[in-house]
Amino acid sequence: MTADTNTGTRAEAPAGAATGTTAAHPPAPRRPVRAVPLGPRSLAALALVSAVGVVAFGWPFLAPPASQLSAHAEDAPWLFAGLLVLLVAVVAATISESGLGPKAVAMLGVLAATGAALRPIGAGTAGIEPMFFLLVLSGRVLGPGFGFVLGSVTMFASALLTGGVGPWMPFQMLAMGWFTMGAGLLPGRTRLRGRGELLLLAGYGFLAAFAYGTIMNLAGWPFMGTLASNIAFDPHAAVPANLARFAAYCLATSMGWDLGRAVCTVVLTLALGPAVLRALRRATRRAAFETAVTFDAPGA
Repeated sequence: MTADTNTGTRAEAPAGAATGTTAAHPPAPRRPVRAVPLGPRSLAALALVSAVGVVAFGWPFLAPPASQLSAHAEDAPWLFAGLLVLLVAVVAATISESGLGPKAVAMLGVLAATGAALRPIGAGTAGIEPMFFLLVLSGRVLGPGFGFVLGSVTMFASALLTGGVGPWMPFQMLAMGWFTMGAGLLPGRTRLRGRGELLLLAGYGFLAAFAYGTIMNLAGWPFMGTLASNIAFDPHAAVPANLARFAAYCLATSMGWDLGRAVCTVVLTLALGPAVLRALRRATRRAAFETAVTFDAPGA
């Protein structure tokens, strides 16, 4: 304590100056904030919807040629689309109950609206879709639980905004949920920063953009019927023959689009990633998602 010669009051010395506690005990590093923690029920719901999603996307290669499912190749995508809508809704509700508080809901709404608004910017132009880089960075900062919900909600909102509602929408919601959740599962969330983190996110965005396009090709491929005999799904053909047809279908219909999406994601991640990551982390710290909201009693 030191005396103030002008006022006669006593001024406090800087905290830790006399005791040296600041130097001896540096502040602990901030732990990453997960806006939506994944509890046992959330993990079980995600595992269930992912397992059903794998079947919904990959049934052309899982069902034997003589099975009843292959006999209804034209109807199967519609059935799986209806099922996925219900399952994605169940997963979102389960994760919400496990910790999606009002602050997380607010950030979810802002990010989903931003992503939905970004999607139409490059629509129809060589796969230029800036929405993907934002979802990669958001999943990285806010974790896999928030990432899955954000990816699904963003795709749903963008479908409503662009008029892209159809049997493919539930598949898009699930695939985008996986895409964004994967960014939250990347290693080094607490320690990796700077150029190393940007390169990791850019590499993930590049590969995941191709994976997203390939998965969505699986959802649309069976709808072709027999209109294009060389690349269409043949319910009576063996798996190797259908794999060759599917590879030809991807090369003929979406390779250029997927490459444009991947390159756009990498460029935007490297160019805007540092600023966006800082903004997301600052907003997350200020929101203090893990701090419960309390209200003082009247007259307290």
